[in-house]
Amino acid sequence: MIKPVLQPRKPTERRYLSISELNRKVKGLLEAQGGSLLITGEISNFVAPASGHWYFTLKDQNAQVKCTMWRGRNQVLKFRPDNGMLVNARAKMTLYEARGDYQLNIDFLEPAGQGDLQAQFEQLKQKLDAAGLFAPERKKPIPRQPSKVGIITSPTGAAIRDVITVMQRRFPLTEIIIYPCQVQGKQAHTSIIQALELANQRAEVDVLLLTRGGGSLEDMWCFNHEQLAYAISQSRLPTVAAVGHEIDFSIAEFVADMRAPTPSAAAEILTQDQLQLRQTIDNLDFTLHRAVNNYLQQNSHRLEVCRLKLTDPEPLLKQFEEQMSELWQRAQSVVKETINDQRARLHDSQLKLLRYHPENQVARAEQRGAALFKRLQFAAQTQLKQFNSTLAARADRLNTVSPLATLARGYSITLQEDALITSHSQVKLGDRLTTRVVDGQIESQVTAVNKFDSTD
Repeated sequence: MIKPVLQPRKPTERRYLSISELNRKVKGLLEAQGGSLLITGEISNFVAPASGHWYFTLKDQNAQVKCTMWRGRNQVLKFRPDNGMLVNARAKMTLYEARGDYQLNIDFLEPAGQGDLQAQFEQLKQKLDAAGLFAPERKKPIPRQPSKVGIITSPTGAAIRDVITVMQRRFPLTEIIIYPCQVQGKQAHTSIIQALELANQRAEVDVLLLTRGGGSLEDMWCFNHEQLAYAISQSRLPTVAAVGHEIDFSIAEFVADMRAPTPSAAAEILTQDQLQLRQTIDNLDFTLHRAVNNYLQQNSHRLEVCRLKLTDPEPLLKQFEEQMSELWQRAQSVVKETINDQRARLHDSQLKLLRYHPENQVARAEQRGAALFKRLQFAAQTQLKQFNSTLAARADRLNTVSPLATLARGYSITLQEDALITSHSQVKLGDRLTTRVVDGQIESQVTAVNKFDSTD
């Protein structure tokens, strides 16, 4: 029987992928899915390095995913994310090949509920517009130069500081009354309404300014409350609203009698530049003097004509002279009163400006610095005396336990090559020893070594 000869089987050829190739394939599969994902999650591990890119993690109760938002994308956002913030995101899946981690590239980001708030804003805006709260004919005129301005805002915010600074610079005589309230939070609209009602009840100002600094839509949402809108529309005092930045709009600004783009712009609207006012007064004074002179010249000419026409013009001339004298006195009185009044107001302004002059502030600061320096010198001298007293006490204590003090009491120290001898076992016959006493040292040689019994 002939057995067939079996041919050896060729091994199957296999090609193994490297990890880099595998990750590239997985990344291609993820990115090939196309389309964007809309997700909601809480931000954690937020990092913003100098490159401008953002790196963070989105998580919920059961899972988390790493995310990247490139600088070109995050620069268009109006807010900066923070850990713990709930956000809505639009993203695409990809793979970070170096670690083999799948992650999300974020295209757009907004605080969760931002879209809902904007929808509520538009809905309420349409409702109040239909109710006539935005109608121009119901808006009250704003006083051109109010002497008292009421400000409804937070007394600790940046907006009140900007408003006061601008008003004092432009016209220091303007009196400012602050009606403090909350401008952020769930109950802030109630606080603003209470301040608005208090200002109307007291009726001590010429105009009201509702204001706060910039922030997110959630931060300024209290100015979009329907109850506040009706409270503003029912205010007997004229109202100016300046909420946030120039690009921010609120319901309160639509209802108010006037909107200002920023708190500082509102302060400029409600005050007049004192330099411009002074120029106006000077122009009025010049115009009044010229008008009086023209009137006197015209009437003087008429008097002259009457004198030539009448045979006995003396009574008529006397009457005209009396009238002209009276008119001239009245004109001078009016001019003087006007000038004195404006000079008094300018004098008050100069006194206020002098109070805040840098030289006076520097002088007061120098006085405070000199007083503080004297206090510092006195404290330093007192502390130095305490340190010297402590040092002397410690030196006495060290001298008490010093070996030199022990030598002075009649004791000696025996050394062998600078090594202290404390036991007979350290020496042997013939060794040379040095004995140190208080006023010198003694050289000796060991001739005998005796051991004492412990009972001796």
